[in-house]
Amino acid sequence: MNICVIGTGYVGLVAGTCFAESGNDVTCVDINEEKIRRLSSGEIPIYEPGLEELVRRNLEEGRLRFDTNLEKAVKESFLIFIAVGTPADKDNSADVKSVLEVASEIGKAMNGYKIVILKSTVPVGTAEKVREVISNATNHKYDVISNPEFLKEGAAVEDFMRPDRVIIGGNEEKATKIIEELYSPFLRTGKPIIIMDNRSAELTKYAANAMLATRISFINELANLCEQVGADIGSVRAGLSSDSRIGTQFLFPGAGYGGSCFPKDLQALIQTAAERGIELKILPAVEEVNRQQKMKLAEKINRHFQGGIAGKVFAVWGLSFKPRTDDMREAPSIVIINELLDKGARVKAHDPEAIEEAKKIFGDKIEYYKTPYDALAGADALVLITEWAEFRRPNFERIRELLKKPVIFDGRNIYDPKRMKEMGYEYYSIGR
Repeated sequence: MNICVIGTGYVGLVAGTCFAESGNDVTCVDINEEKIRRLSSGEIPIYEPGLEELVRRNLEEGRLRFDTNLEKAVKESFLIFIAVGTPADKDNSADVKSVLEVASEIGKAMNGYKIVILKSTVPVGTAEKVREVISNATNHKYDVISNPEFLKEGAAVEDFMRPDRVIIGGNEEKATKIIEELYSPFLRTGKPIIIMDNRSAELTKYAANAMLATRISFINELANLCEQVGADIGSVRAGLSSDSRIGTQFLFPGAGYGGSCFPKDLQALIQTAAERGIELKILPAVEEVNRQQKMKLAEKINRHFQGGIAGKVFAVWGLSFKPRTDDMREAPSIVIINELLDKGARVKAHDPEAIEEAKKIFGDKIEYYKTPYDALAGADALVLITEWAEFRRPNFERIRELLKKPVIFDGRNIYDPKRMKEMGYEYYSIGR
């Protein structure tokens, strides 16, 4: 099929590339000329394992193109995906201005029947607004499908190519059948395609992220309780997650969640309810628990040093909000580092991929190191914030030699407390 994907951000770039990989002819459109130039040469602006290889292969084989000409791409395409950003507005609702502007441009460019697919995360009722905007710009027939994404940063290519499920929201059987056909190569393992109305599809995206965020805040609250009653959250989690009704996913205690989706989508869902006179109770509490959780590691550091953080040097391992990405949006590291800086500490940081992003946030307020061990030299303690795989089994003897004293603050519980004690470390973790 001839496909146009409008927006080359995280979602649009992954979707367009993966559709090309399955044999479709795809044009990805963006207004940023420099970004399109770089993409056309195979240079991708984000770190996502496996994506750069797919982009370059499909560029070379002619199935993937990048362009700034939206009108041309729409005219040449049958399926048109809208994948532009929906940032938080001043009232924390999702700002769909870009979505509606793109919808208007699509309507003006139409030269026949098209299917317009909403890939952006949008509030309930947005598909109807898109239909209205397109109707005001064209007399051609079209259908609007809601097709929310469920990609995890760091595993987005795998998630797209082998999805748990595909949600298709639409009222016209003809259009939904065509989208089913489009996704059929990705669902050969028997995972479901779930057909529903547009509004239900739009809400499903928010509901999924809200549930996952709730699980994280729930286990973090339990971890904090464990510390007070002398229980071990690792043992509690093992007993809890062995229940088949509960499972293991998103039940890892730590320094709180971040990223581009959970914080923004929870706020948008709360605002959607408020606009209809409904006061949600659970989700604001999930947010508040997460806000407080981001401070827990800094509080442990402050207690250990008895409030005397000024002049201390801290080696920080991990800046991105999660492993396998360079994304630092709403990252716990930002809160923790700023708290240390505010108290007069010096921070020496390392992250496998997020250094350049960190420089945009902190500038020269902190120091940056290419290797984790370089960051340790002369530090008063190691503060581990993001659980990158390369941090899981470090050389503890080397760490001891580089630190002034063997002190580790582990915000992701990746080390064994008993072993750390045996090696002579003062070790702090979450809920243990």
